Amino acid sequence: MENVYRTPDQAFADLPDFPYEPHYLEWDGLRTHYLDEGPREGPVALLLHGEPTWSYLYRKMIPPLVAAGYRCIAPDHIGFGRSDKVTDDRWYVIDRHIERLAGLIARLDLRDMTMVMQDWGGPIGLINAVAMPERVARLAILNTWLHHEGYAYSPAIKAWRDAATNRHWLAWTRHDLPCGAIVRRAAVRPVADPVALERAYEAPFEGSIAAKAGARRFPWCIPYAEPEAGAAERQAQAFEALKQWAKPVHVIFGEADPIFPASWGQEWAGMIPGTTFDAIERAGHFCQEDAGPEIVARLLERVSASNSR
Repeated sequence: MENVYRTPDQAFADLPDFPYEPHYLEWDGLRTHYLDEGPREGPVALLLHGEPTWSYLYRKMIPPLVAAGYRCIAPDHIGFGRSDKVTDDRWYVIDRHIERLAGLIARLDLRDMTMVMQDWGGPIGLINAVAMPERVARLAILNTWLHHEGYAYSPAIKAWRDAATNRHWLAWTRHDLPCGAIVRRAAVRPVADPVALERAYEAPFEGSIAAKAGARRFPWCIPYAEPEAGAAERQAQAFEALKQWAKPVHVIFGEADPIFPASWGQEWAGMIPGTTFDAIERAGHFCQEDAGPEIVARLLERVSASNSR
């Protein structure tokens, strides 16, 4: 395919706390990357990132999940991480991300899945979950949402979309979405090495403004402004389907997130039968960065309690 950027492997060399080998599948002529760690037999933890991150976001959660016996699959959406990056912004609509994830699940024949989802990983993952419930054991919903009638978008998410779609602001940044700085500045807990953290989240783009098309497009697709590109109808259908969901759901939100606040997570949990809710103190929007091991510990406690009933 024309207009595709493939990040050189050396851009990912020596990232801190990230010793994982890459794995690839072809999808619609594009190379899509995923991590595959842990035992090949047994339950699967499917770890889905959002904007503007990649599978690096889950590096703190993979070791305790593997220690608990999970096979961890952490894919990079097209446009992110080690996956190919279409450089035409117009290519990116949420339906393509949904279809690409469905293809990966089918190709790897993933079953008995605990789906862990945050930010845009929520709509992309949950639409797939309700379409293939036979493959899903449980849902772990981190800071995210599903668009539906009456959903109250926070002032923070509206401000984020306005900034991220403002060409004058993007030109002023000189980096056309400073992905690394966005993650670092959202941290609630102290960051041991801010420079290394920023480098890790900029690595997939290696200084290429064109390669950030996918990161630019995610905020543009937020469905209160772009319902078709944002798969608004499919999101609303998944939201309604979850009200009849019969398998365990664990909602775990960073309590300091202004984008998807914990109050929304608690309200949402109350709409899904039997769902648990936990708020993680001193964790923000990128809760995996602030409290990855703590989230895993809380999830495993909930799974154990659910299994013992």
